[in-house]
Amino acid sequence: MSIVVKWGRERLHVPLPPPSTKLAVLREYIAESTALPAKSFKLIHAGAVMKDDNAPISAYGLRENSTIAIVGGDQQAPSPAPPSASKKTHAHVRPTQQSTIAQIHSELDSIRQNLVPSLDSFLSSVSVALPAPPVTPQYSTVTAVPITAEQWCNGNSHQTTMADLEQEHVRLGELLLQALLRLDVINLEGEWQDARRERKVAVKEVQGLLDRLDDAWNARASLKSSM
Repeated sequence: MSIVVKWGRERLHVPLPPPSTKLAVLREYIAESTALPAKSFKLIHAGAVMKDDNAPISAYGLRENSTIAIVGGDQQAPSPAPPSASKKTHAHVRPTQQSTIAQIHSELDSIRQNLVPSLDSFLSSVSVALPAPPVTPQYSTVTAVPITAEQWCNGNSHQTTMADLEQEHVRLGELLLQALLRLDVINLEGEWQDARRERKVAVKEVQGLLDRLDDAWNARASLKSSM
């Protein structure tokens, strides 16, 4: 799923973040894609300025295929370079379909090696069911027992642990979104069907990881709120 960002004559397709993502995160992705300073432009959606960077994107009604316009900025949308300049700049770096496929595979391998283990560890911490309130007998022998991530969050002495989990959720979400953005901006020639297919598979895999992350976190939040 993606949204359309209009930048002058250009139209950029940016992965649609989860609804809870702050506008500031989306602004950073757009800034990275356009090489504009993040604070140098305004974002317009449905005729209104998206002012509050701390608000979730759901507050602005963003959904698949929504259109955002960039207004302002210190740079204009790129225009075609003169033939001579273009030839000098790109003569030695012109990608091929095989090199582009290798780039896609490299991105995916990096995610599998660096993010998937962290994601699996995170999911194992937040997927446990909330324990029932313990019944303490009048006289009992104190026995040390393992404490789950959710049990940590039930006592004031363990607030730091849940704060760490929340921070890790944000970190993983942002890294996966950045990976989607990098895959999305890979330039593909019209006849490169193999590369297009490889990118589609890679995007589907990364999007699946992002869905797993958010589904587990939302399920944990729903379970805790029902206690």
